[in-house]
Amino acid sequence: MGFSTDNLKGFVLALLSSVFIGASFIIKKKGLRRAAAASGVRAGVGGYSYLLEPLWWTGMITMIVGEVANFVAYAFAPAVLVTPLGALSIIVSAVLAHFVLKEKLHALGILGCVMCIAGSVVIVIHAPQEKAITSVLEIWNMATQPAFLLYVASVIVIVFVLVFHFAPLYGNSNVLIFTGICSLMGSLSVMSVKALGTSLKLTFEGMNQLIYPETWCFMAIVSTCVITQMNYLNKALDTFNTALVSPIYYVMFTTLTILASVIMFKDWDGQNAGSIISGICGFIVVLSGTILLHVTKDFDRNTSRSAQCLYAAPLSPTLTTRLCSGNGELLKHVEEDVEASQGEGLRRHELF
Repeated sequence: MGFSTDNLKGFVLALLSSVFIGASFIIKKKGLRRAAAASGVRAGVGGYSYLLEPLWWTGMITMIVGEVANFVAYAFAPAVLVTPLGALSIIVSAVLAHFVLKEKLHALGILGCVMCIAGSVVIVIHAPQEKAITSVLEIWNMATQPAFLLYVASVIVIVFVLVFHFAPLYGNSNVLIFTGICSLMGSLSVMSVKALGTSLKLTFEGMNQLIYPETWCFMAIVSTCVITQMNYLNKALDTFNTALVSPIYYVMFTTLTILASVIMFKDWDGQNAGSIISGICGFIVVLSGTILLHVTKDFDRNTSRSAQCLYAAPLSPTLTTRLCSGNGELLKHVEEDVEASQGEGLRRHELF
């Protein structure tokens, strides 16, 4: 199956989005460091001096450009193609951090980058064609088909159970609670973003879709889902280590988004079994590479912690254990500068 013009546009936009967003993490991190050096107060402990730092704002503008490109990409290509390519921003960030911030990229990290690239190539080659849509009413019919309504109802029920039953009991001890809520709502937000993006695309082409109430309904759904998603993503990042939240969130969010897209837009209709299996395998390779990159990142932190523990002999064994434990609050504060910029990066995702 050939690579259509719309798929090519969506692919290029998704690629540019990853480059801009990946670069924005590094620019903002340098801005945070420069602001902390000038004011003496880190963002991780409540400092806001970075708001006066031009370099930080350059990074923010770069991220916004990347987000806009990502939004438009959904108007041209299926979510099955666009969403997994978000992992490329992690590669851009890791490579730039190695050269610009002098953060070492280990051999396993390089392997993770290669796996993400290889998996992305497989996904692109076997991506389904974007179906031609001439009205937002067509998308509304897709969104109200029984199969997708069943998916939406299931998501809402699961989210309500997680929010009102499991979150109060286990939210602060089980990372899957908050990330599960984010991922479930994220899958609905991407479907609505794609519907809204397609409506705006048709409007700019001369077929006004703003006259239909369905367009505004999709806009309201986007707002609701994104607000809920951001709220619980912030809770996850505030409660757990970013190196733990990021890969779990990426895996769950991307998997559920692809599932929702396959149900709503029937992306795999017309594809043979070989293309579908190849696309799934490419997706698994990307997931594996992403997890490997984050594990490598966490390896540096654990090595640093071990070194600190080795030189903590004068302390009592109990205190040393608390300092060096996985949830050690004192060491967590030491990492907050780094995690502040990573957390901001994940909050964007990681939306689309």
